[in-house]
Amino acid sequence: MNSTVIGRYRWRVCALLFFATTINYIDRQVIGILKPILEKEFNWTESEYGQIVMVFSGCYALGLLLFGRFVDKVGTKLGYTVSIVVWSIAAMAHALAKSTIGFGAARAVLGLGEAGNFPVAIKSVAEWFPKKERALATGIFNSGANIGAVAAPAIVPWLAGTYGWQEAFIWTGVIGFVWLIFWIVMYEIPSRHKKLSKEEYAYIHSDQEDESQAKRKVPWVKLFGIRQTWAFVFGKLLTDPIWWFFLFWLPSYFSTTFKLDMKNLGLPLIIVYTATTIGSIGGGYLSGWFISKGWPVFKARKVAMLIFAVCVTPIMLTQYATNMWVVVGLVSLAAAAHQAWSANIFTTASDMFPKFALSSVVGIGGMAGSVGGLLFPIVVGGLLDHFKALGNIGAGYNILFVICGIMYLLAWVAMHLFAPRMEQVVIKED
Repeated sequence: MNSTVIGRYRWRVCALLFFATTINYIDRQVIGILKPILEKEFNWTESEYGQIVMVFSGCYALGLLLFGRFVDKVGTKLGYTVSIVVWSIAAMAHALAKSTIGFGAARAVLGLGEAGNFPVAIKSVAEWFPKKERALATGIFNSGANIGAVAAPAIVPWLAGTYGWQEAFIWTGVIGFVWLIFWIVMYEIPSRHKKLSKEEYAYIHSDQEDESQAKRKVPWVKLFGIRQTWAFVFGKLLTDPIWWFFLFWLPSYFSTTFKLDMKNLGLPLIIVYTATTIGSIGGGYLSGWFISKGWPVFKARKVAMLIFAVCVTPIMLTQYATNMWVVVGLVSLAAAAHQAWSANIFTTASDMFPKFALSSVVGIGGMAGSVGGLLFPIVVGGLLDHFKALGNIGAGYNILFVICGIMYLLAWVAMHLFAPRMEQVVIKED
């Protein structure tokens, strides 16, 4: 059966997920790009900025746990609708903030709303794609994060410089409602899709579990007792905070280390996040290519993820680089490797768990990553404030880049210990 010929609707779904993830990351990154302006406007220290990041991270963690269960209950279409309405309103609400507390409140609601993106997207991929295509589909929609990260430095400084920082938050929030129109009109699960051919439906479900199991529910307590859950949890806990560090501190790093103003800050960030787009799609392709060569699924994922973990380690060399573009290259490689890792770690969840438990597992793992994202800003803010007081903030960034370089190898080892062969979970009914 030719999967390309019958792939019209499932790849259309992938495109919808791609654009949603793009918007998600544009809204998320605005505060990082505007940090040099906002810290003067509100007199923030590095630690206070870190606390605002922590508020977002904590609510994102809670939202992931809640949305995972919510999406398993109400389905992907309604789940995504609720998520994007909440986060788009919250993004626009930043413009009304008159104090640090107001900013914190807007970030809290943004975190809760944005938490719905990945549980819904991963479940949508599991509903629309057979296992052999899931890593590529995940890599494609996850590359939307990188496009968002590229678009934000290109758009946000112009909006802020032309109309004020408030307008940057308002317009980046508005685009979520534009996407919502397409989602409501175009999306439906395969079993309810009126135009889906029998051939494509059969292909989508060629290697999935019995559809009669799709509406089963499994308690969180039971999921926490499964080794594979902990493999996914530690894979996210140790690596998600690194990506958030890139999103929220890289603009400030380039600004302070290389004395860049708002007009010149965009190009280094655009290069970094353009590289991550290649990493995301290439990472999804690599494990799929291994599978096409006859490798077992678990071996393909494990080898690919080890390669990506090793590719992050050169970021530790930034402390020896004096040329900004060398640093941009090292950071680009690490960020691209993270996105390649991310495409595969999400796919490991759909490899190991049945669809009826998938959003809950993704929510649990995402919550773990957000807990790491909640704690890491304490380290980042305290470290940077300490070295800033000593007049050497660059030393603080050097230590942080060393931490970034080792975390993926630690995560890979933890995942291997909990799920050596990534066996598929069989969850018995009570």
